[in-house]
Amino acid sequence: MPFDGAVTKCVVEELSRLLVGGRIEKIFQPQPDEIIVNIWANSLHHKLLLSANANFPRIHATESPGENPLNPPAFCMLLRKHLSGGRITGVEFFDYERIVALHARTVEEESGVIAAKRLIIEIMGRYSNIILVNDENKIIDSIKRVDSETSSVREVLPGRPYALPPSQDKTSPEKLDIDLFIKKMASCGPESANMPLEKYLLNSIKGFSPLLCREVCHRSGINAATHVKDIGNADLKRLEETLSRMIEAIAGSNFSPCFIFEDEKADRPMDFHCLEIRQFAVVKYMPSMCKALDVFYSARDAAERLKQKKSALLKTINTNIERCEKKLAMQQEKLREASDREKLRLYGELIIANIYSIPSGAAEVSLQNYRSPDGEYVRIALDRDLSPQQNAQKYFREYARSKSIFESTTRQMNENLAELEYLENVLHAVENCSAIRETEDIGEELAGQGYMPAKKKNLPRRKAEPLAPLRYKSSDGYEILVGKNNRQNDMLTMKTASSGDTWMHARNIPGSHVIIKKGPGSIPETTLLEAASIAAYHSKARMSSNVPVDYTSVKNVKKPPGAKPGMVIYENYKTIFVTPDESIAEKLKVRSE
Repeated sequence: MPFDGAVTKCVVEELSRLLVGGRIEKIFQPQPDEIIVNIWANSLHHKLLLSANANFPRIHATESPGENPLNPPAFCMLLRKHLSGGRITGVEFFDYERIVALHARTVEEESGVIAAKRLIIEIMGRYSNIILVNDENKIIDSIKRVDSETSSVREVLPGRPYALPPSQDKTSPEKLDIDLFIKKMASCGPESANMPLEKYLLNSIKGFSPLLCREVCHRSGINAATHVKDIGNADLKRLEETLSRMIEAIAGSNFSPCFIFEDEKADRPMDFHCLEIRQFAVVKYMPSMCKALDVFYSARDAAERLKQKKSALLKTINTNIERCEKKLAMQQEKLREASDREKLRLYGELIIANIYSIPSGAAEVSLQNYRSPDGEYVRIALDRDLSPQQNAQKYFREYARSKSIFESTTRQMNENLAELEYLENVLHAVENCSAIRETEDIGEELAGQGYMPAKKKNLPRRKAEPLAPLRYKSSDGYEILVGKNNRQNDMLTMKTASSGDTWMHARNIPGSHVIIKKGPGSIPETTLLEAASIAAYHSKARMSSNVPVDYTSVKNVKKPPGAKPGMVIYENYKTIFVTPDESIAEKLKVRSE
């Protein structure tokens, strides 16, 4: 994704037109590596996003509201202290490096002195950073601190002088002597001569991304993989002309922000740039570079962050599921060992019944089993060192021990099976999360159940609004509500639903609680079938057919004392067998405004 020097120049020019002279109103930090600055400029509200995310580092104006955390992180509080109320005096560009500085003039709270500050973003992949610098060029702080152990080249710590990252051995486009560049290329040494043209351009010209280098090759009619030594004079002439036109467009800010698509469907852009891109058949032009970046990165960034959040939860859940499964295997083995416990009691009883006929010191005895209808004989091993009475007591003790093991193991296994069922439900909920807030809700649930460490509560938290359930409307006009996770299932069934509403759940399958809100008269068959299909669709049996869905009145659903979130028992239910249908769910879903 080519957020290269040319794109950086284009973004800086757009931000300069939008923001210079504006006033910084609010600052918040929706993610650990992301800042959003609200700015009032030119009679409009603007949101400036700065992200040091390793996968999607960037700076651009955004329309995304972002999520304002309940407790602002320390770096966010620092920025508010130093920048709130300040005026934007400029947006600086560093010679085609992917580094942008937002200049602000602020009034110091303590002294009332006007001071200049710079908020600098360095877009460098996993080394990306956001740094606040004072008017003495000293670092106040950064969103990622870099000490000598992390980097031996350059420290980024409070109090250290700010220095630009080491410059690459490349030539700035506007300083490039193209005629001399082509001549050097024609007579370069063997190492460069054996280099593909795309790589040669990339290593030579500052601010050029692989995409832009391939575009130069495409416009010049040269295969990007062609070695420099194999390029003829005619190709070099076309290359010189292409480079001249492209650098002239960049220097003159003749930008054409655009998206590049893989195929004719054009449903998801695979790349972007600020210059016209001709090497792809499907290109869509945008009104501004910031708009293009906002659209391009929003979905990818959200999807990546959601994936990371889900991955951490899935790891915790799967680890605990494996633990429960190992415990279950051991418990089942113990039950198998205790399965012949009644035989031990029988041996003891038979020895007592025949105690006077059993000689002392016998190693084995054959006694008639009075419980058997055939009166068969049973061979019983004896301990020669024990009397018949003592042998009987030994068998009774082994029976009592085996019975105790069976009872305690059965109880533990039932608890383990309940925990396994709970974890399977949580696993299903995580797999179907569509927003970061949903994963946070589940994370809090797992922390409350002791599966994850609870977050530190150093500051009083604002109470977050509970997540709304999914809403559907049946063909008959009945409202259908669906829980997204266990906590929401509990809220929906035990608090939101009325006693006369209808409750649904896929039988013995992890899934969502579904509520059909009571309407006039009895619920029509069509609504029952549609709601059952939705319940099956929001269960682990989504890809199955003929799924059993139980339904009953909400008043018949109870939560046992001490039960885990989402776990309920119900009675007086009926069952419908349905095949989940995504088209029904999509058709009946009520879209949020």
